[in-house]
Amino acid sequence: MKKLLLLVCMVGFRFLVIAQEEATYKTPPKEIMDLVMARPTPMVSFNAKADYMILIQRASMPPVEELAQPEYRIAGLRMNPANFGGSRQTYFNGLQIKEVTTGQTKTITGLPADLRGTSMQWSPSQQRFAFLQYNNGGIDLYTVDLIQATAQKVNQHPLNDVLGTSFIWQNDSTVIYKAAVNAGKKEPARPAAPSGPVIQESLGKAAASRTYQDLIKSPYDEMLFEHFAKGQLYRLQLVSGKEEKLGEEAIYRSFSISPNKEFLLTAILEKPFSYLVPWSGFPTTYKVSNLKGELVKTIASNPSSEGAPIGFDDVVSYPRGINWRDDQPATIYYVQALDNGKGRAKSEFRDGVYCIDLMKEKEPRLFTKTTKRFRGIEWGNDQVALLYEGMNADRSYRINLLNPMTGKLDSLQERSSNDQYNDLGQPITTRNQYGRNVIQVLKNGSILLTSNGASEKGDLPLLRSMNLKTRVLKELWRCQEGYFEYVVRVLDAEKGVFITRRESPTETPNYYVRNLTKKIAPLALTQFTNPYEQLEGISKEKIKYKRADGIDLTATLYLPKGYDKTKDGPLPLLIWAYPREYKSAADAAQVRGSQYTFPTISYGSPIFWATQGYAVMDNAEMPIVGEGNKEPNDAFIPQLYLNAHAAIQAAAKMGVGDSTRVGVGGHSYGAFMTANLLAHTNLFKAGIARSGAYNRTLTPFGFQAEERTYWQAPEVYYNMSPFSFANKIKTPILLIHGEMDNNPGTFPIQSERLYNAIKGHGGVTRYISLPYESHGYAGKENILHMLWEQHQWLEKFVKQAKSSTGDGKKAF
Repeated sequence: MKKLLLLVCMVGFRFLVIAQEEATYKTPPKEIMDLVMARPTPMVSFNAKADYMILIQRASMPPVEELAQPEYRIAGLRMNPANFGGSRQTYFNGLQIKEVTTGQTKTITGLPADLRGTSMQWSPSQQRFAFLQYNNGGIDLYTVDLIQATAQKVNQHPLNDVLGTSFIWQNDSTVIYKAAVNAGKKEPARPAAPSGPVIQESLGKAAASRTYQDLIKSPYDEMLFEHFAKGQLYRLQLVSGKEEKLGEEAIYRSFSISPNKEFLLTAILEKPFSYLVPWSGFPTTYKVSNLKGELVKTIASNPSSEGAPIGFDDVVSYPRGINWRDDQPATIYYVQALDNGKGRAKSEFRDGVYCIDLMKEKEPRLFTKTTKRFRGIEWGNDQVALLYEGMNADRSYRINLLNPMTGKLDSLQERSSNDQYNDLGQPITTRNQYGRNVIQVLKNGSILLTSNGASEKGDLPLLRSMNLKTRVLKELWRCQEGYFEYVVRVLDAEKGVFITRRESPTETPNYYVRNLTKKIAPLALTQFTNPYEQLEGISKEKIKYKRADGIDLTATLYLPKGYDKTKDGPLPLLIWAYPREYKSAADAAQVRGSQYTFPTISYGSPIFWATQGYAVMDNAEMPIVGEGNKEPNDAFIPQLYLNAHAAIQAAAKMGVGDSTRVGVGGHSYGAFMTANLLAHTNLFKAGIARSGAYNRTLTPFGFQAEERTYWQAPEVYYNMSPFSFANKIKTPILLIHGEMDNNPGTFPIQSERLYNAIKGHGGVTRYISLPYESHGYAGKENILHMLWEQHQWLEKFVKQAKSSTGDGKKAF
């Protein structure tokens, strides 16, 4: 008996060794590694006059060791308990000042030795800027003087950046910041034993909720949240260093100053904290105080968002979007539903916009009403503003000319939100007497608009004018074919002087000054060089093709350096995609993006494999269309097949892609797409699915563009879940997921359960859980290993695969 037990134990041990291979970090081929580790070109920020530009160097990928630092996941937050900030920040680690007129670059003195900057913000005069410095034990506030090129730490107390909005400028010599009142204090001790069970109850009122992550789960979580989120506002005089408190200690979700700099609007989170929604849905009181901290007016006391309707056209029934009007000295405006927040209910008007002038009025007044759901306002002057409204159900979108004096609305354009060809664009703004950005109105009564210039030729960004009286549109400038160039800043609207960012497939993005009046050649402001020399010679082309039902599709095709289809023949093909829903076949068929952009590399890009002998179709269109009364997802699987089949055949007809050696991949909803394609088609040799959701019953109150609940459309949820068809997934699938995914719906258990289901039915699969990673990945070792895993998978199951025949269509 003892021998038999020993034999069983040995066999069991051997099985565990085989099932769990040695898990050490690997690195991809040198060409891929060099690309992902290349230092990208700096980001650029111009001041208002564009006489100065800041060159901002982004930090490289942090080591996994940094991601492994202590982290609390509470109330929908990821926070660092050591410094009272976010635990997964993206930093800049280099700053330089460049004078635009002279081209001189200045080195800034006084910067922290280990610069880990975030949240850069210009001062009102634009002659200096401030940023947060994330240290291991606290967060500091630095200001930088452009003329002197000097940086200085200015805060006396460490800042609290747990909820964001940690500082604002009052004027050039005064900053208001939020201090971490509990910095240096011991956090609440975890009870040795709970005082009782965690209890939640429902008393018959509907309270549907999305599948949020990292929610409060216990009274101890509540104590921790309050400890780390509580702050105290201070007003700091930069010259003297004098500080004074503003108001009381509280959990400030935001604070902002009035245009005339006399009032402060604060939003303060209140108890009880919710166990069903993140902090953004907690009860909130909106107050206006003077700069002595004295209460002037309570604007709203909003309850928890628990139980609020969750349809895509639904909103809360209480005031939302509370903010300052940019065109007046001290006027608050906010939006409140006129249909109880229910987008499917019949109502003549959906939303009301309310205003209160704190200098003249005691109570808010109804300013204007919208027939669709309010989407936002761009303020201008006394006569001009733009109000946007729309509905998700029918994808309708309207731009209105708003008279700020009367509240009268006059429609400028109504179109489908999916219709990019007819997009009017965004208005050019200027700084008014209060230093706020408002719509610039030219002397002739026109405004300027910039748009992507979407067309059948792809995006060709443009600058146009619109006369607000005649509604006549005039194109002033459009990007030249062969380039992707767009307006960054208009310097002189009357004379047509503006800054652009220009790139091409072979030209690194750089900044230029254009002058339409003088019609001179553009003046280069930067001379950034190509950080991705390994991609030189790799061809890039925007290809167009049709799917079987006639809908036009596009993809960006990359081919290896020196490739000749006549000599080399068809290549193994990698398709990378992300499905999108439309209510119109015509809108779905529109060309999106540009073939003239510079190939920018990120860790998630499929372009790497163009260096490894693959043809790569990136951003292959995967439209899911539901016209009229039909919802797009009612035919999700058949349309996925049509899209994928059309892409494969397009590459095959060009002679560049081997239709019998094709891999498919995607991230998030693209991973969901990948698993479905492998479950329902035989088109592919392998799939790569990163951070996806595969069982839609775990997101029962809607997902992506599906707002019907599981109980309203159970067959849709079942049929769209690749988990339901895991027994049919026989094509090898690589599953990758961040161990600490924070995205609603894509809990790591989604990949774990799909892996177990496929394994249980004898499928070929591999599951990689990346330590400490969220929905997007950051750690250097994890990213390099992920690329190694993807490369090994594609080499084994795609490049080295045997040919097969057939249309690839399984029985749906």
